[in-house]
Amino acid sequence: MTEQEYRKPIPHPSPETEFFWRKAGQHELWIQRCIDCGEPFFYPRLHCPDPGCMSDRIEWFRASGRGTLYTYMINHRPAPGFEADAPYAIAVIQLEEGPRMMGNIVGIENTPENLALDMPLKVTFTDATDDIAIPNWEPA
Repeated sequence: MTEQEYRKPIPHPSPETEFFWRKAGQHELWIQRCIDCGEPFFYPRLHCPDPGCMSDRIEWFRASGRGTLYTYMINHRPAPGFEADAPYAIAVIQLEEGPRMMGNIVGIENTPENLALDMPLKVTFTDATDDIAIPNWEPA
């Protein structure tokens, strides 16, 4: 898909997020963890976010791609590029590994009846460009 065909915002990787987006482009979900305290975390950064640790010894690892629906809101007034998706859920997913990640729920109608909190989800990817794929979530 080209940027002209994909109308939603496309991420511009930074040095901290480049590895995440490269792996997402391969349809793999990778997150980081601290080598010193062992805690996994998301969003990508250069230091452990634990205030008692703050180590810069971090590593990437492939996440399971499984999680649960932690919370959501249904957007009825779509942002540019999302018009065909409305109404759509803007969700927070509790990853099996511990951290939380925002995303959209796809594969089902986004209604309160279909979006039960704690429902099992799995990652799926939408190709935005030849290099960038967006992680979304669908019922597991």
